[in-house]
Amino acid sequence: MDNSAIIQEFVNYLKFEKHFSEHTAKCYEADLEQFTAFLSGQTDASDSGETQPNPWAVESASVTTQTQTQPQTQIDILLLAADINTIRRFLAELSAHAYSKSTTARKLATIRSFYKFLVKRNYVSSNPATTIKTPKQDKKLPKFLEYEQVQRLLNAPPANTWLGARDRAMMEVLYSTGMRVSELVALNMDDVDFLGEVIHVRGKGKKERICPIGLTALQSIQHYLEFRNRRLANDPGFDSKVLFANKHGKRMSARSVRRKMDKYLIEAGLDPSISPHTLRHSFATHMLNNGADLRSVQELLGHQSLSTTQIYTHITTSRMQEQYQKAHPLESHQRL
Repeated sequence: MDNSAIIQEFVNYLKFEKHFSEHTAKCYEADLEQFTAFLSGQTDASDSGETQPNPWAVESASVTTQTQTQPQTQIDILLLAADINTIRRFLAELSAHAYSKSTTARKLATIRSFYKFLVKRNYVSSNPATTIKTPKQDKKLPKFLEYEQVQRLLNAPPANTWLGARDRAMMEVLYSTGMRVSELVALNMDDVDFLGEVIHVRGKGKKERICPIGLTALQSIQHYLEFRNRRLANDPGFDSKVLFANKHGKRMSARSVRRKMDKYLIEAGLDPSISPHTLRHSFATHMLNNGADLRSVQELLGHQSLSTTQIYTHITTSRMQEQYQKAHPLESHQRL
């Protein structure tokens, strides 16, 4: 399949103008590559890698565009010719291959954003995905840890080694602030204000926010820094700017944080499917359980929309009902 010039232009737009992360931009690109594979008729929508004829492949002979800013590849011509029915057939293919509603919704959102970009750049006159309804999502409550489980996890790393002290400090910060793992690994030394007990966080789209951080988390950072600074003094290759460094003195990756947490989940006897993001869910849930208002939690989490934060109210309500039923089993039974 030819490379698409307009997909690459869109990906560059996401990274350099919208300031999306490299990972997010690659996810958009992967969705569009799957869509173009469907359009070209080289494969179906199953990601199987097997070449199969596609009876719905778009004919490209009559394609015209409103701009000729750069040479168009064959796949660009197919993308520019796609209409609402083409996109609906692609979504039907996803459904036929048992893609989840959430995955299908994400791919539709990618296509919608892509054609919105094409309209903006005058490649096409209208967005063919605008009127296609997003599949209704099954409501799933985020996983969270009970307070006692959080403590077991935080106590798992050894405090007498520099890597153990670092790992505990990282998990303490995640739980104390509710920040994302991508935000954690982006932290620099000067982002932590020990005197003001706040931490400066660079969120999605390079939006910055200030998060209060608990005393226990600050103490864990200070304990880790004692080890870190000794390493820094003896290692000329150590990156002095980075807060959480790997064993080579370079910035930690989000994947490394996940691997470390997997190890401590097993040691603490907790569900190994729990991810670092679960600490973010736990932070939000515990904040609301302790009386924080929804708007404050939204700001602390860096959510753009309040509706995103509202999912945690369902968790707290469900938890309250569960606790009530345990305290009043006879009354709950009579209601049934």
